[in-house]
Amino acid sequence: MPARTWVPPGPYDLHRTLCVLQRGPGDPAFAVRGGEVWRSCRTPQGPGTLRLAARPDTGRVDAEAWGPGADWLLEQLPDLLGESDDPAQLTARHRIVHDARRRHPGVRLARTGLVLESLIPAVLEQKVTSDEAYRAWRLLLQRHGEPAPGPWERMRVMPEPRGWALIPSWEWHRAGVDAKRSDTVLRAVRVARRMEEAARMDLADATRRLTAIPGIGPWTAAETLQRTLGAPDAITIGDLHLPKIIGYALTGRRGTTDAQMLELLAPYAGQRHRAARLILLSGITPPRRAPRFPVGDIARL
Repeated sequence: MPARTWVPPGPYDLHRTLCVLQRGPGDPAFAVRGGEVWRSCRTPQGPGTLRLAARPDTGRVDAEAWGPGADWLLEQLPDLLGESDDPAQLTARHRIVHDARRRHPGVRLARTGLVLESLIPAVLEQKVTSDEAYRAWRLLLQRHGEPAPGPWERMRVMPEPRGWALIPSWEWHRAGVDAKRSDTVLRAVRVARRMEEAARMDLADATRRLTAIPGIGPWTAAETLQRTLGAPDAITIGDLHLPKIIGYALTGRRGTTDAQMLELLAPYAGQRHRAARLILLSGITPPRRAPRFPVGDIARL
């Protein structure tokens, strides 16, 4: 069981930095327990599990890893925890952004260096509620993933590309995933090596690589590359809620469109995703006027 210690270059918030990797409550590949963060994934060297514990008394983060991918996970640890990220590149142009950064100085952008790990759940989130997507991810990993290395029996590692390709159509249906989304996943895993190459590209080239796959558009690419590259400018376009939240937080007006959101975030060019992340951390959202969108379940059809 190899281990490593990382010392942050400044204030650091382990949970808020890594929580973007969690796909809802009960995610079999991510968990928080007793202040520790656990993550299992499929690395280029095979499955691995990582346990992270922040030590406020010493200002360090201790890591332990298990499985064939353990050494890779520990080698990538600084990037995962945001060492290569530079929050100082953002200059606050709005009071809400300034205040959010002051309240959350330890939030950094994680860089996983893995594409399919973020791409597949992003595809599952297309055009459905978060609850539906989280359920699908949970069921697919439980039924078709493999037990994660290490001491926590509940955790699972997602299937390898061939494993995704072998999932029968009725299992996708049982998980509530329609043919359009499952077909997109299958197209991506058939060229898994080409997809993973995007982790070593800049944002523009990586976006082009991902969106060359039918069914992967700007929304899915941004949601993936925010995590894979820790890309500070990978702003999500086409989201149902984000423009309305950004617009309301910055102007107090409702009904902001994507185009209007981009205009509002123009002063943060190069750092638009980071700015949006801070605005979301402020907790300011437009008051709800309609009931929450009902959760569908195609598995019952």
